[in-house]
Amino acid sequence: MDDAAKPWHDRYFGKYKRKAKLFARACWHWGWRGAALAAIGAVGALGFQPLGLWPLTLLSLGVLLWIAARLPHAGWAALAGWLWGVGHFTLGLNWIATAFTYQAKMPPWLGGLAVFLLSLYLAIFPAMAMAGGWFLRGRAVSRVLGFAGCWILAEALRGFLFTGFPWNPLGAALLGGDARPGLALLAPWLGTYGLSGLAVVMAGVAAEGRMLWFQGERRAGGAMMAGPFALGLAVMVLPGPATPQGHIAYTLIQPNIAQEDLDDPTHFEAQYVASAKLSAPRVAGQRRLVLWPESGVPDYVRDGYPAWYYQFTFGGDPWLARWRLARTIGEGGLLLTGTVDLDLKGVNATGGQNVIAGIDDHGRIAAHYAKAHLVPFGEYLPQRQWLKMIGLERLEPGDFDFRPGPGSQTLDLGVLGKAGMQICYEIIFPGAVVDRAHRPDYIFNPSNDGWFGSWGPPQHLAQARLRAIEEGLPVLRSTTNGVSAVVDGHGVVRQRADRGQAARLDGMVPPALAPTLFARWGNMLSIGIGLVLLMLATLVLRRARG
Repeated sequence: MDDAAKPWHDRYFGKYKRKAKLFARACWHWGWRGAALAAIGAVGALGFQPLGLWPLTLLSLGVLLWIAARLPHAGWAALAGWLWGVGHFTLGLNWIATAFTYQAKMPPWLGGLAVFLLSLYLAIFPAMAMAGGWFLRGRAVSRVLGFAGCWILAEALRGFLFTGFPWNPLGAALLGGDARPGLALLAPWLGTYGLSGLAVVMAGVAAEGRMLWFQGERRAGGAMMAGPFALGLAVMVLPGPATPQGHIAYTLIQPNIAQEDLDDPTHFEAQYVASAKLSAPRVAGQRRLVLWPESGVPDYVRDGYPAWYYQFTFGGDPWLARWRLARTIGEGGLLLTGTVDLDLKGVNATGGQNVIAGIDDHGRIAAHYAKAHLVPFGEYLPQRQWLKMIGLERLEPGDFDFRPGPGSQTLDLGVLGKAGMQICYEIIFPGAVVDRAHRPDYIFNPSNDGWFGSWGPPQHLAQARLRAIEEGLPVLRSTTNGVSAVVDGHGVVRQRADRGQAARLDGMVPPALAPTLFARWGNMLSIGIGLVLLMLATLVLRRARG
């Protein structure tokens, strides 16, 4: 039929109908396959804490690589990576749903939807890695190196784009138990993103071995399939290196404050009493750090606010509140604790900062750090004017947004050493936890992640351990109700307090190691490794094609 004789709706919408039919066929074709890929991705998330089943991560990833390399088009490879990523992130980030149960202004069911929607976005990065690796699929070596290089670059982009969210990088699955750094012992030379590339290489070698096995080359294929797992198992059981005793005394507490009580003024005094009992000096006049968690002090300790802001502050006076804290830690002590500073316009609070305040034994504020990397929807509401119109709020109580501090800082505490500060969420960002011009002796990481469910805190600790290994610096982590820990520069957990425990940890801060390669180069080291892998993959392909 001549186009002019066709009905107008066929003339104008016919091409879209054809595209819709093709899309429908693709959805039908990918329906059960997509569900299977998402399930395989979810299996890959079991390698992270709290389960730590790292062989399942390699198996899951190996299946994805094998499928992506054999698809007829880069777009199909991207779709396979995206479907795998949706399942992977939905399970691995299930703890985010728990956070919604602590916000009365939003229904709890929204938490599950938020996890799924976030996973739809995060899955873009495995999709990018699979699409990029597809172009280098021609030879076994080029496939493995190409996918690894693309994964490193995609994961680094995930840690940067839109303020970044590098939670659960693949490299975190290669971290061993508390006393064993596992394959993460290579992080000083690879960085976390480079460690993720190593996971892809291991999974890729096993996947190529599977192919050889089915082609009849049983001996070579079996060795390639078993090799990565045997190597991983051998390294995972190696104990961490011994670390000498340090010279800076600390008392680190975990007061075990229930999340639902944390911001309730009727519980403020009980919270203080619990923390004070855990912090009392045992050696008169000892020079020591006393480490309290994020949200450790509900009082406003800074001077200068209108009087009614101090209605829940001890004695109604910030000086009295600081004096009481000084009495708590005793002579020679320095308290580092999380608290909040307000921004005022007139007498009204228009914003604030999440800070660490250092309060000495005379009640003076001797140190101050403001959190730089804030949590979207937790400490600020992106595009607040629009999202409030549809009923969205911050997950943390409050009607104003926090503003960021200037970035990583090292605070000189005199005989108590040089302290790097990273509040809660900040510790998950590789290459962004240390002021490289002023290297600290240790990193203090106070946290309030009691609203992260049962999976979030162990994953959070794992990422703090990766920062310790990368930088060669001990990390001291105090939380409201777990998991608190002291981690040395090799990533070995020297002391630990699990969820739901009130605990006091005493000891000497492990000494810092010599600056690592990563400490000198940061994420440029990992990105450089990714680019080198891509160049090698390209050279292999060119030589194979003559």
